[in-house]
Amino acid sequence: MARRKEAGLYIHQRAEWPNFRWDTARISARLVDIRHRQGRLIGRMEGLGFQLRSEAVLQTLTEDVIKSSEIEGEKLDRDQVRSSIARRLGLDVGGLGPVDRDVEGVVEMMLDATQSYNKPLTARRLYDWHAALFPTGRSGMSKIRVGAWRDDASGPMQVVSGPFGKERVHYVAPEADRLRQEMKNFLEWFEKDNSIDLVLKAGMAHLWFVTVHPFDDGNGRIARALADMVLARSEESSQRFYSMSAQIRYERKAYYESLEAAQKGDVDITRWLEWFLDCLGRAFERAEAILATVLSKARFWDYFAATQFNERQRKMLNRLLDGFEGKLTSSKWAKLMKCSHDTALRDIEDLIKKKALTKDAAGGRSTSYSLAKTPEAGAKGRKSVPNRITSPLP
Repeated sequence: MARRKEAGLYIHQRAEWPNFRWDTARISARLVDIRHRQGRLIGRMEGLGFQLRSEAVLQTLTEDVIKSSEIEGEKLDRDQVRSSIARRLGLDVGGLGPVDRDVEGVVEMMLDATQSYNKPLTARRLYDWHAALFPTGRSGMSKIRVGAWRDDASGPMQVVSGPFGKERVHYVAPEADRLRQEMKNFLEWFEKDNSIDLVLKAGMAHLWFVTVHPFDDGNGRIARALADMVLARSEESSQRFYSMSAQIRYERKAYYESLEAAQKGDVDITRWLEWFLDCLGRAFERAEAILATVLSKARFWDYFAATQFNERQRKMLNRLLDGFEGKLTSSKWAKLMKCSHDTALRDIEDLIKKKALTKDAAGGRSTSYSLAKTPEAGAKGRKSVPNRITSPLP
């Protein structure tokens, strides 16, 4: 078989692999700016006080877990994710419900990466993360090797898109018989190379791991967890106030394009690092929205501190303040709060009397309600949060 030309090689097939290089002049200014903004964000969040800071961490980690799974096409239940994280962090948020095994596994992996960020990364630890992600030993309908490197028994590991018979191959990973040495090199670098700024190292770790693609499935989620782990090391803190995974989800197309370009290029990863740093910067900007939501929620409850609410009302108000997706009918209120339809309507009417909810202008065949515009929790901070309740007319 004819040997491929150098231009047609994947990055892991090049003689220089994995000795990455980059243009320091192009990266330095971005890195200085990112480090400055990272410090400012952490400083602001740490000045919130314990309760608000815990709420910000809970919101950030919930978003991180949900969006990292969405990148892979898997939708997790937000309430279950939030409950699992709160329980594991010992946070008193009330109303913690049962959680599915697959949700628990994703949360367990993410928290192990970020809360135990200084614990050494080993092959065994990666195996445990992988086993947590796939507790049934299956990915969808397919049985996979769990807690072990892939063996390529069903063919080479490829990243493809498109319908069956018209697939487009975006990337082919290293052969399975290379994995033991490839992962040995990666793990030694991850723990022993202290010559690289940790923010840059987070981007490199992400690219390196997902390029090796050592598992049958879950490589993207683990790569993003590794990046979060290194970012936690860069801050010397287990508290997460921004979500790189959430930002990657919003930029998924650019993310895959940047990965593919890097994996089909040479070992100069300047463009990948530029994209990673820019994406991280936008994650910092999005963290401002989390901060605004946390502060708005705190002001809301401070304003109503002397007002009595029953458990159902308090729970529903928190759902609205956290960002309820879609409209909530009185029937849905009854289902979520496990009460009758009449009780749900009485709860809503009582909240209107207490000025926690307001009735919107008539709209179609339903009556809608929104969170009240208190002086401390104005409309501006809530426009981006779906918070409408809809009660069908009798």
